[in-house]
Amino acid sequence: MTAVAVIGAGLMGSGIAQVAAQAGYEVRLRDVDGDSIDRGLTGIDQSLARFVAKDRLSEAEATEARGRINGTTSLADAVADVDVVVEAIFENLDIKTELFKELDKYAPPGAILATNTSAIPITRIAAATSRPQDVVGTHFFSPVPMMKLCELVRGYKTSDETLQRARDFAEAIGKTCIVVNRDVAGFVTTRLISAIAMEAVQLVESGVATAEDVDIACKLGFGHAMGPLQTADLTGVDILTNASQNIYNDTQDEKFAPPELLQRMVVAGDLGRKTGKGFYEYE
Repeated sequence: MTAVAVIGAGLMGSGIAQVAAQAGYEVRLRDVDGDSIDRGLTGIDQSLARFVAKDRLSEAEATEARGRINGTTSLADAVADVDVVVEAIFENLDIKTELFKELDKYAPPGAILATNTSAIPITRIAAATSRPQDVVGTHFFSPVPMMKLCELVRGYKTSDETLQRARDFAEAIGKTCIVVNRDVAGFVTTRLISAIAMEAVQLVESGVATAEDVDIACKLGFGHAMGPLQTADLTGVDILTNASQNIYNDTQDEKFAPPELLQRMVVAGDLGRKTGKGFYEYE
């Protein structure tokens, strides 16, 4: 197995680091400060402990996986001599393009430069580099250790070789892939959940139905494992809002415009499970 650099030690980045380490990769987890790295590593420790408690991993396997993960604040050190770089930072085009300018300087020639974005066109991110053929979208789903899907997104200049190598990596860490061949904002899954979720929020906002009843309708009427508003709480109300706004900015399609209720929730800090309150309350 080769080394993998994961940039961003938040929930998504730490999840990607964990599954890569479980699959046998040496992982370098990079963030801008030590506190962020410590939080990410603590989250990995807790996740691995849950896997052991549920007999999904042995103590020895968890210890070995954790031993393959090292944190660093140095981008140059993180990406030195790796074959795969997975960026998992905040969903903002300007922030991502600045990072990819740096990755272009420090990552080895031929390394896959993967971005874990749910809505931003890959071509825009790749344009910040001198090697757009090596840039590909790898949209993982949270919580990464549990969710099996990975959307592989081809940018305008992503090479066939890069797409195949990204698939090989994603499948090696236990994911099932779908391929998005045209680089549209929101790709497949985010466009679908955003359209459903924005309509669900509007139904609640206008008093047509409660959040609970909207979710029950989707679960029992359509066979969804989780309702769209429960999904928003799990994903993060702020993340869903930003993703839908990015799609709306690109398409000007009103069905993707975040309703006022969603925007007020973000301002108020009602972001879902991670803050204890979203469309539902959590202990």
